[in-house]
Parts: sequence; structure tokens; C-alpha cells
Amino acid sequence: MMRINIIKLFFTVLFFASLSFKSFAIISVNAKSAILQDYLSGDILYEKDADVSIYPASMTKIMTSIIAFDLLKKGELSLDEKFIVSENAWRLANGGYSSMFIMIGDEVTVENLLKGIIIASGNDACVALAEGIAGSEENFADMMNEKAGEIGMTSTNFTNSSGINDPDNVSTVRDIALMSKYLIQNYPVYYELFAEKTFTWDRTGGEPIKQGNRNPLLYKNVGVDGVKTGYLAVEKYSLASSMIKKDRRMIAVVSGFENKSLRSSESLKLLNWGFRNTNTFEIAKKGVTEFELDTWLGKKDKIIATSKEDFYITINKKDIRHLKILLEYNGPISAPVDKGTQVAKIIISKKDEIIKSLPLYASEDIKKVNFFKSLLTSLNYLIWGDV
Repeated sequence: MMRINIIKLFFTVLFFASLSFKSFAIISVNAKSAILQDYLSGDILYEKDADVSIYPASMTKIMTSIIAFDLLKKGELSLDEKFIVSENAWRLANGGYSSMFIMIGDEVTVENLLKGIIIASGNDACVALAEGIAGSEENFADMMNEKAGEIGMTSTNFTNSSGINDPDNVSTVRDIALMSKYLIQNYPVYYELFAEKTFTWDRTGGEPIKQGNRNPLLYKNVGVDGVKTGYLAVEKYSLASSMIKKDRRMIAVVSGFENKSLRSSESLKLLNWGFRNTNTFEIAKKGVTEFELDTWLGKKDKIIATSKEDFYITINKKDIRHLKILLEYNGPISAPVDKGTQVAKIIISKKDEIIKSLPLYASEDIKKVNFFKSLLTSLNYLIWGDV
């Protein structure tokens, strides 16, 4: 087993990053549950009771939007398609819930319903969209749960499209962070709706209604571009948010605050802490970063190994000096080797504890030399100890 220390590839970056930081803050978030995730690496930078079950409230609407975005992306739905508002949907506009204020019989485009959901947090718009797509909200909830399973949300169950009171509509801040990342990663164009600050609905039988985005962090001009607020009396105030600074993005999900002000301030504190106290490094780029490995009895002396995914690591600045990055493989690698075969892996450790690893794959076929060349190579090795 060969292990090559490749930390030198990143030493200069790591060294100067560590020089720029002198003290390392420990953060405490006054929330029932909270999580902070780096978008590129997926690494969890902070968590507090992240797997405790919560009522997601209007953060449920992230998944409602994902279902629509998925159909739009596949061409099975269009933004200008219209759905007729049912009495079931209309009732939510008159029950004291956040609403788009649609009326029975209104024909509303998918685009307006999505804006009503994302910007105005309209529960009535959620039901109208769900019924238009799936025929009933129950069928739509099945679609939501199927997608949640696909994403890997193992502690979530959706029973409706809006997140209104239902003891069985549950999730965790970890799952909501995972869902938020999926949204941003897979639907970047549609995700821009979450950054829009106002929506005006030209309602039937009345003056147009202009509503502001419920996400308070959008108005602070600090780089936040989504995602969704939530409130239920049993859960109090919650928020999923995402912030960009330079080439980095953080996702934070917090829940259980007694008031809106605390929800905002603690979310910002958590996001800013992440940017100040951590660095994200690119270790490998899919199909681009190449690692040259020795072969044995191959028609080529070297084989190029690459990653099938972009690979990043986010680490607290105080831990950079303890970071080790190793390239591990059984070398030299015996031919033949088929393209796509795993031939090595990168191992990242901190204080001798493995924290992350990445498989590397052969980028080409390596055929074995013929019998006589193989025999000659073997004899040279036996005599001279080298080939």
C-alpha cells in the first residue's frame, strides 16, 4: 500500500490562510436546533440538535417549489400554464394564514403561483399548485415524500404542501439544509425567485396586492439570496437561509426562536461565523484534476487517475496545521486496468483521524504488455531491482 503525502500541493494556500487568523471564536446559537453547512464541500460546520424532529412550517414550501421546478426542468410543466383555484385553496386565503389572496375560479399561471408561494408565502397558492399538478394535495404530498427520499431526507414526512398545522408534517434542520442545497444546486435559475423582494398580485374583485418577501435577511444587503421563513405557534420562528461571500456559499437552518428579531440576528451570527472562522479548499475537480500513478507490466508506465466529482473540504482555520492529505493506492498498479476502475483514493485526516476520503478512477484502459516483454521486465526487476 503506497501513501503519498500531497499536502504540499496545498501548503502555500493553507499557510497563508492560517497566518491571517489569530483567534478562534466558539459560537453558541440561541435556537432549539440549528445547523450550518458549507455549500461546496457539504461539510457541517456547526450543529445543535440537528436531528431533533421539528415542525418545518413554511419551510415546507421549499419542497413544494422543488416539485414544480423539477417538472418545469423536465418540460412537463410550463410557467404560463394555468390552474383553476378550488374552494379548498381559497379557504386558506380566508383562514388567517399567509396568503396570495386568490379567489375561487381564478385561473392563475404557474409562475404567479410560484411567486405567491416563494415571496408571499401564500398557503392558498400552495394548495392551488398542488391540486393543479397532482389532482389533490394528498397526491402532491406523496410526490414530496418521494423526492425527499431521493434527496436523502431520512427524517422528514410531508403531509401537505404549505406546512400548516399537522403533527405528522415533520422534518429536521439537517434535512432542511440538505433540501436547500439540493434546490440551489439543481435549479439555479428558478432559485432566483427566492431573492425577489416583492410580488404584486392583480387580484379578482379588488385592488392589486403588493407583498414583500418574508425573508428578513434579504433586506440587509449582506449577500443572503434565500431561502424560506417558517412560523407555527408550536414551533415558534424558524428560518432556512443562504449567504454568498466572494466564491463561497453557506446554508444555515435554525428553529425554535421566540421572536422574529432573534431569528434574524442568530441566523446572521451563524452565517458570519462560518465565513470568518473557516476556509474551503478545492482538492479535486471532476475530470480535470489528474493524479499520475505507476503501473506494472502495462503498455504505459503511468496511469492517470481522476475524480468523478468535485471534491472540497471546509475546515476551521485553527485546525489547518493539523490537516493531512494523502494519496493512497496499491502500487505499482498491475495491468490490465479498465477505464473507470477505482485505482486509488485521497484520504484527508485531522489529528490522525480520517475526516473525508475520495475514490479516484482510471481515466483510460491500460493494456498488459505481451508475454516476452513481461518476462524481460520481470527479469530486470529480479536482477536490478528496478525497471
